[in-house]
Amino acid sequence: MLDQIAMGQLKKTLRVSIENKEIAGANVMVIKNGREIFYHEDGWADIEAKQPISRNSIFRLYSMTKPITATAAMILLERGIIDLFDPVSKYLPGFKNQKVVQGRDLVPAHREVNLHDLLSMTSGLVYGGHHLAGRETEALFREIEERLLGESPMGTYEAMNRLGECPLLFQPGSSWEYGTSSDVLGAVIEAASGMRLGEFLQRELFEPLGMQDTGFWLPEQKRARLAKTYQDDGEGELALYTGNHLGINHLFDRNPAFESGGAGLASTIEDAARFTSMLMNNGTLNGKRILRPRTVKYLTTASLNAEQQKAYGSNHWSAGYGYGNFMRILTNPEQALVLGSSGEYGWDGWLGAYFCNCPQDGITFLFMIQKKDAGTMPITRKLRNIVLSSYV
Repeated sequence: MLDQIAMGQLKKTLRVSIENKEIAGANVMVIKNGREIFYHEDGWADIEAKQPISRNSIFRLYSMTKPITATAAMILLERGIIDLFDPVSKYLPGFKNQKVVQGRDLVPAHREVNLHDLLSMTSGLVYGGHHLAGRETEALFREIEERLLGESPMGTYEAMNRLGECPLLFQPGSSWEYGTSSDVLGAVIEAASGMRLGEFLQRELFEPLGMQDTGFWLPEQKRARLAKTYQDDGEGELALYTGNHLGINHLFDRNPAFESGGAGLASTIEDAARFTSMLMNNGTLNGKRILRPRTVKYLTTASLNAEQQKAYGSNHWSAGYGYGNFMRILTNPEQALVLGSSGEYGWDGWLGAYFCNCPQDGITFLFMIQKKDAGTMPITRKLRNIVLSSYV
């Protein structure tokens, strides 16, 4: 149980962040040994309309979608439908005969990108950058966004099959780079399962876990609960942000052709807690088994080799952490810049949605905000430090 001092510190720290106009509003939840021990909400879901954040506010997850996509892949792995040695081209023929950026030239890939490369972000696929791989990837996502609301939107399979024609930043497996691997894995899941990604997730994850408010779009009756997104206006205030990003329709008001396995889901803090609780409970929740314990252990274990870890560890925010299956995994707590324990895992989204599971402590920490370019903000680290300092 969090003591009264810790609870007061959590509420005060969040209130200061809102008053300082760092964020518009948020909700935070702490679960200990499967039981919710703290929930708090503060601030606005919509500043202009004076609509407060609530327990049923819906948030755009962006990259917090990635661990859900990795979990879906583990379901197919358990059933013998996919093999992590499978080349991506088995499912997406556009990944045949790929080229790799080498200086100003393009050279043939030494081997094909496989599913394990996707899950570890060691594929050479990128989000953007000044190199050829980044420019071509950005051009494709601009086209996805341009066609997003038109009469011929680009579907998941078409978009990711075309992505295979873009060059890789490095030879498959030789380094690490955060990129579009999870979007490609979403298309692989479609091809392997014979279902749209959203249909597969609904049938295999959301429905059995009772995640009633999670999906790639929102029916009309739920849209008023979607929190607005804000950005710094450069003068110490918050301004509304309404742009589409990474092929995602910001309004979530229509069933998208492109269902992004890396960024496309919206959800509530309660639904997210059902997903994280399933993982903490070795693959089950309320009598429904999603994964077997050995698979959950594999899913939540760091998988980078020394060369890949060197590239991942070059970012200051990754100190003490390894990476695997679209999540950071705490391997050296003494090197980390936050409080934590060995084996902690989780991820965050572009607009600040965040979770971490700490199996050693039996703690789950969830924090939901909507702030442009947020990722893991100082307020996120402050709050989790308060929680994790409360337990030994």
